[in-house]
Amino acid sequence: MKISISLAQLDLKLGDPENNILKAQEAVIQASKQGAEIVLLPELWASGFDLEHAREYASSLNEGWFARMKSLAVDFGIGVGGSMIEEDQGEFYNSFVLYDKTGDLLGSYRKIHLFQKLQEHIHFKGGKKVVVVDSPWGKIGLAICYDLRFPEIFRTCAVEGAELILLVAEWPKRRIEHWKILLQARAIENQCFIAAVNKAGISQGAALGGNSAVVNPMGEFLVLGGENEELLQAAFDLDEVKKIREWMPVFDDRRPGVY
Repeated sequence: MKISISLAQLDLKLGDPENNILKAQEAVIQASKQGAEIVLLPELWASGFDLEHAREYASSLNEGWFARMKSLAVDFGIGVGGSMIEEDQGEFYNSFVLYDKTGDLLGSYRKIHLFQKLQEHIHFKGGKKVVVVDSPWGKIGLAICYDLRFPEIFRTCAVEGAELILLVAEWPKRRIEHWKILLQARAIENQCFIAAVNKAGISQGAALGGNSAVVNPMGEFLVLGGENEELLQAAFDLDEVKKIREWMPVFDDRRPGVY
């Protein structure tokens, strides 16, 4: 199954969702015109890490900023994914949602690994479930930023049948080499595609790294961005995953009972 994905590597303003949704809309329109089937927006794309005011941006799924994001998918006929702040029964989550072009929610994932250096653990509750969604293109896993340093979540997605894992992030420039190496490692060890979007610009005084990428199951970059704002796109065939897994049957040789 072939799929085309756009990565909206945006320079977004902290705590300014009205500005950010205009930027997001521009990227969604351009991605749709270029024939992409999914466009990914970065981690906490609407608000950034303005966690002291998390309550102001939060809503339940399909309401508030989630509803605005859903409208982007419907209005421009393209799947849209990205993370925002979800509120559920008084608790707050960094939640990655993926809508199809009709606005149906294909899946939502609450970030499991919270980044203590940005005090995420103080403001958010950690998710408790790895998420693999059924999509028109195949099985897709969802992950957020810091999750990239935890191979367990990616292996779980792969074991559950994910052929593609989407990652949204706000990853700093100073650790961008880690980002690139880990993206390749997660793709190689799980023999799947990884599509990852990162922010550009400055956030809370720190330079962000960009370098959004799509990596194939052999660990090769199909597209790799620079540091500045840009819209990247890659088309690929998910059927390659089955071929790679048959050629090198790593999963047949796993011994989870002794790990």
